[in-house]
Amino acid sequence: MTRHRTLRHALLPALIASAFAVPLQAADLLTITRDALENNAELASARSQTGSVEAGRDVQRSDLLPQVNASGTVSHNRQYASQTSGLTGGGDDNYNSAGLTLEATQALFDARNTREVEQAERQIDQQTYQLAATEQQVLIDVSSAYFEILRAHEVLEARRAQERAIGRQLEQAREQFEVGLIAITEVEEAKAAFDQARAVRIAAESDLQVRFEVLERLTGQRYSSIDALGEEVPIQPPTPDDRRHWVELAMANNPLVLASEAGVEVTRSSVEIARAQRLPTVNAFANYNYADDDRDGVEGHNSASQVGLRASLPLYTGGRTQASIRQNTYRLEASQYDFEAQRRDTVQQVRSRFTQVSNDVSTVEARAQAIVSNQSALDATRAGYEVGTRNIVDVLNAEQNLYNAVADHASARYDYVINLLSLRQQSGTLDVPAVEEVNAWLDGSSVSFTLPEERDPTEAVMQIGEPPQPLR
Repeated sequence: MTRHRTLRHALLPALIASAFAVPLQAADLLTITRDALENNAELASARSQTGSVEAGRDVQRSDLLPQVNASGTVSHNRQYASQTSGLTGGGDDNYNSAGLTLEATQALFDARNTREVEQAERQIDQQTYQLAATEQQVLIDVSSAYFEILRAHEVLEARRAQERAIGRQLEQAREQFEVGLIAITEVEEAKAAFDQARAVRIAAESDLQVRFEVLERLTGQRYSSIDALGEEVPIQPPTPDDRRHWVELAMANNPLVLASEAGVEVTRSSVEIARAQRLPTVNAFANYNYADDDRDGVEGHNSASQVGLRASLPLYTGGRTQASIRQNTYRLEASQYDFEAQRRDTVQQVRSRFTQVSNDVSTVEARAQAIVSNQSALDATRAGYEVGTRNIVDVLNAEQNLYNAVADHASARYDYVINLLSLRQQSGTLDVPAVEEVNAWLDGSSVSFTLPEERDPTEAVMQIGEPPQPLR
C-alpha cells in the first residue's frame, strides 16, 4: 500500500492544482449528511406524512369521546287555509318562531370505532418504520453520492495523467520521426492513442460535474468542495464476519421488513372492522329542546328534555357486510405475501452486500498489486522500445494499462465503502453514528469543482413557501 501511494503521488503530482481550485474549507460527509437530514425533500415529505397519520388516530378516537351538538332555528311562518271554524281568537296566520336544541351523546359500545382506533395505532407503527426507511435511504443516497464524487475525481486524475503521459509519448514520436528514427505509422498510432485519452478525460470531467449536482439535489445546497478519502482506509471484512448474523440483524431491524410486517396488522384490523359492522352500537344521550313564537293569543314557550340510551343493530345490509369481510380478507392475504416477498428480498440483499464487501477486500488488494505490476510492465516495455525490441504500440498499451489499473483501484476502494454502508442499511443499522465512523476515514485534502453560476430558471418553482401551521 505504501509503494502504491508513493507511485500515485509520483504519477499525478500537479494534476489537482491544475484541474481544481481548492477552497479554504471543504464540507465533510457528516456535515453534508446533516444538511440532507434537514433539507431533503423526500424526507420532509415522509415526516409530514407521519404527522398526518398520527393526527388520523385522534380523528378516529374522537368518535368514542363525548359529542355535544347545538342547533337553532329562526323562521317566519305564514299559513294559508281555506277552511274556517266557529272558534275565534288565538289564531294568527303570520308569525315568527324560534327554537333551540342541545344534545350530548356518549358511545358506550361501538366495536367498529374501537377497531378503527386500533387500526390507526398500527398505521402509526407502519408509518414510523416507513419514515425510518426513508431516513436510511437518504443516508445511503448522500453517502453514495459523496463517494461517487470522490471516485469520479480519482478517475479523472488517472485520465488526465494518462493524457499527459501519452501526449509526451506523442511528442517524442514526432521528434524521432523528424530525425528519421521511426516511421510515420508510429506517430499516427501515438496520435490515435492521444485522441482517445483526451476523449476519455473529457467524459471524466463531465461525470465529475454531474456527481456534484446529484449531491445538490439530495441536500438542496451547493458544495464547491468536499473532503477526500484518506489512503489508510481500514479495508477489512464486515464485523462480525458471519453472514447469518447480518441476516438475523436485518430481520430484527430492517425498517422495510418491519413496515411490511406492520402492514399485515393494518390489513388484519380492516378485517376486524368489517366484522364489527355486524355488532350493535349503544350510545347514551341527553337532549334539551326549547321553542317559542309570537302568535296572537299564545304566551310562554315550550321546552322539553330527555335522557336515555339508544341502541341499533344492523339486521340486513344487502350482503354488504359479508362482501366487505371477504374483500379485506383477500387484502390481508395479499399483505402477508407482500411481507414474505420483502423478507426474502431483504435476505437476498444482505447476503449479496455481505459477499460484495468480503470480495471488495480482496479486490482492493489485487487492484493495488495490479498497479505495481503494470508499472513494472511499462518500465520493461519502455526499455525494450529504447533498444528496438518493442514498438510504440506496446508502449502505448502499457501506458493505458497502468492508468486503467490506477482508476480501477480507486473504484475498488469506493466500492468497498459504499457496499459496507449498503450492508449497514440492509441490516437496519445505518444511522448518523455509522456515517460518522466513515467520516473519520477522510483526510485533510479536498476535491473541488467550479459549478456554473447562472441562475437556474426552475429555482423559483422550488420555493414552496412556509409550511402551514396546524390549528391549536
